[in-house]
Amino acid sequence: MKPRIVIPNLEPEAYKVMLGFDHYLNSTGLSKKHRELIKIRASQINGCAFCIDMHTKDARKAGETEQRIYALNAWRDTPFFTEEERAILALTEEVTLIQNHVSDKTYEAAAAILDEHYLAQVIMAIISINAWNRIGITTGMQPSL
Repeated sequence: MKPRIVIPNLEPEAYKVMLGFDHYLNSTGLSKKHRELIKIRASQINGCAFCIDMHTKDARKAGETEQRIYALNAWRDTPFFTEEERAILALTEEVTLIQNHVSDKTYEAAAAILDEHYLAQVIMAIISINAWNRIGITTGMQPSL
């Protein structure tokens, strides 16, 4: 891939806002494991190799198992994820694939399990990683060996 722009060098204030958004999310009650599951799953859907690499490493550091990381793209077909995680992953997929909208069924399932503040934090975390994926993909960010 040909070199592309490096946004933090060209628009450092915009990049700081994105980092500030992540710092805020890290300060909420949203669990580290939930944040990483959201980041990995959205990044898989979007095809952001840089983010998949980063967040699978971060998930391992947070105590996530290899088995669950490997099975994440098939979470519906495994017994590895809790009811809460399944609601979060379903919401992650529908928000990421927003052209299909978020169904009432998916939203109501998440709202029945998560309190309103946690649900809001989950939605904001999904929005954040989707923005990061778009930056990474558009600018050609690549994971390092």
